[in-house]
Amino acid sequence: MEILFGQMLIYGPVIFFGLLFLFSYIREPRQFRNAIYLTVFLILLATSLLFRFGQQWMVLPVLLAIAICPIVVVIFLIWNTVLVVGHEGFSLATALPAILACAMVLYILMFPLLSVFHAPSWLTSIASLILFEGLWFFFSFVALLVYSWFYRMLPRKRHYDYIIIHGAGLSGVRPTPLLQGRLDKALRLWNQQKRKPLLIVSGGQGADEEISEAEAMRRYLVDEQHVPQDSVLSEDKSTTTLENLRFSKNIMDAHSDSSRYRCALVTSDYHVFRAAEYAHQVGVAADGIGSHTRGYYWPTAFIREFIAISVAHRWPYIVIAGFWLLSVGIELVRYFLH
Repeated sequence: MEILFGQMLIYGPVIFFGLLFLFSYIREPRQFRNAIYLTVFLILLATSLLFRFGQQWMVLPVLLAIAICPIVVVIFLIWNTVLVVGHEGFSLATALPAILACAMVLYILMFPLLSVFHAPSWLTSIASLILFEGLWFFFSFVALLVYSWFYRMLPRKRHYDYIIIHGAGLSGVRPTPLLQGRLDKALRLWNQQKRKPLLIVSGGQGADEEISEAEAMRRYLVDEQHVPQDSVLSEDKSTTTLENLRFSKNIMDAHSDSSRYRCALVTSDYHVFRAAEYAHQVGVAADGIGSHTRGYYWPTAFIREFIAISVAHRWPYIVIAGFWLLSVGIELVRYFLH
């Protein structure tokens, strides 16, 4: 009985989060919570296997790997920033990896520095808030990274009625290389689907652009790739991913006899999960299909995606701040009572 109880203590949480992930994924794969469930399951599984089958000598390498990992990540992010700036020029967007690296260094050194300079208790209290907010930030970052890869790798063998191509900027009146990659990916999918789905080019006209992204995409498909004009529908009003999907949904609703259509969302691979999640929000049955992104640019792009998803799913940060405020309030009450 004791052995069974011990096994349940080790494997019970693993089974629970594994089943929770499977249930949530089967119900709706385009949910951020799936990333959390999957990552917790993987951490618990690795830990339980280490306790069950691991040897004592394995503990030191694991601890060393955990200690060295932040240093490796910081070095990689700084190196990546130099590489991206060399290709794309300096901007806030291209500096994001370096900003994250600096934030990681400050986060790691925060409490040692406060201890060395004998910081007042109120500053240490604020640092504790940053500590817990940071733990969630880095955990959810890893969770999204893992789940985004998992979501993109899943095989998709469906019939699509529509293929939505998300805009990604113009170079003059032509698609940028990034956008052309999305268009070419959509063309390959369209051919695989025996050229039956309608292609929806989606993207408005920026203040510094001569034509809309949708028009540039339409010209590329029709004039250069010889796609029949009646196979391409244009959505040229949107300025964000969410608007891409809302306005494209209106077009699909108008061209469909019923709402039981399915579409593919073709975008860059780093952007697939957020586009699919937004599609779920607006009520579109869709699968995300990713086009290739140059390796040097991928970390920068993914950090931007993570920030956007974190803003959309900010409730954990609010909850953590709420508990912190509650603890501060309790301490203040105790102080004044005594």
